[in-house]
Amino acid sequence: MMDVLAVLGDQASIARQPAFRIERAEDAATVAAYRALRTEVFVHEQGLFTGHDLDAHDDDPRTIVLVARDREGAVLGGVRLGPADAGPDLGWWLGGRLVVAPSSRGRIGPALVRAACAHAENAGVLRFEATVQARNERLFRRLGWDAVRPVTVADRPHVLMRWPIGRIAALAKTTKSDLGPLLTGLTGVPGFVGDDGVPVPGSDVVAACDAIVPSMVERDPDWAGWCSVLVNVNDLAAMGAAPVGLLDALGARDRSFASRVLAGLRRASQAYDVPVLGGHTQLGVPAALSVTALGRTARPVPGGGGKAGHRVRLTADLAGRWRPGHAGRQWDSTTSRRTPELRAMLASVAAARPAAAKDVSMAGIVGTLGMLAEASGCGAVLDVADVPRPAGATVGDWLTCFPGFAMLTADAPGGEPLPAGPAVSAQCGELVTGSGVMLRWPDGERTRVIESGVTGLGIS
Repeated sequence: MMDVLAVLGDQASIARQPAFRIERAEDAATVAAYRALRTEVFVHEQGLFTGHDLDAHDDDPRTIVLVARDREGAVLGGVRLGPADAGPDLGWWLGGRLVVAPSSRGRIGPALVRAACAHAENAGVLRFEATVQARNERLFRRLGWDAVRPVTVADRPHVLMRWPIGRIAALAKTTKSDLGPLLTGLTGVPGFVGDDGVPVPGSDVVAACDAIVPSMVERDPDWAGWCSVLVNVNDLAAMGAAPVGLLDALGARDRSFASRVLAGLRRASQAYDVPVLGGHTQLGVPAALSVTALGRTARPVPGGGGKAGHRVRLTADLAGRWRPGHAGRQWDSTTSRRTPELRAMLASVAAARPAAAKDVSMAGIVGTLGMLAEASGCGAVLDVADVPRPAGATVGDWLTCFPGFAMLTADAPGGEPLPAGPAVSAQCGELVTGSGVMLRWPDGERTRVIESGVTGLGIS
């Protein structure tokens, strides 16, 4: 490739170029150069292996190799990373075979480690580990890794290290953690603290209200209109209430923009067969959208009705795709469903009547489970391998996205699955004594992703 800076004679820019760059190995020659460097260091220099250091991860097509190159393109070091086992990718990855040429040791090793961490997180990984030689534990600690336990590799002392991925905790904190302090002193209904809706005292009416984020209304008005119905009927469904009607409050800059929002709202109202009873529309103002839903049930299901020992179940509609413009954050399974399918999903909690139920909110599956557990005075464990998940979503994205229709329930062992039409239902965890949420992996390891309560609202 032509060196444009050299042709232009720009010596100052040439001098400022970094001494090395890190990139993904995209061809066989680069991978071969990385493996040759491993042989030089791990076989000949350190004597860790005899003949070669290749293993099953090198043959796994999902394994990724990152390499460091100098300005001339020579491979100075590399690292590999990918799924920990041969089964489905559950968001548990291993990094390994970090190697740097003897003449280039210094900054390249730490840079490769940082690049591997960033790549893993961008790939939706929630558990990222590496076994490192004991003498390198200090380096990894300086880079922010946590030591898990001593292990032995090739008859040499190593340490299992874990990179702390705070994606789930950060989402829960930014979306829900301020609720407790903000709502202190406001009137509620005993037994339904932090629920998706609220029973109206002295009646069989349940009310729910949700606002759509203004930036979403501006960016995707039709989808915002659809979602304003979706989130509210889901809130009613979580309490076992049948929807009766909707009220909308819309602010828009002009008639054209308002019509786009209302088109989505109208389509959703018709699809779910829930009428819009009235509302308010204001033009000439910044975008704002809020919808209130009314439903009926004589026996509302609380979000905080769980107990330690109850099994956790996720019932989710896995059809659909990422909403364009919201990849990794909002899953659209509902716009392609027929009315009978949508209504079957909405009626599922009322039919099964579990001890506790919450529809998955913007806090994601894990954050919502944390809210259910918090309201129940418990902690929770989620079995990652048992969570129903669409093929088009990584574990990290699926556990933190808004999934369209997804309901978390808790009930005594042996409880029946929700009869939710096209949705998939599976037991995937349990409520336990304590607080917070842990992920349980196929090897039995547990990683804590939420330390304690999510909202601070307390027990229902």
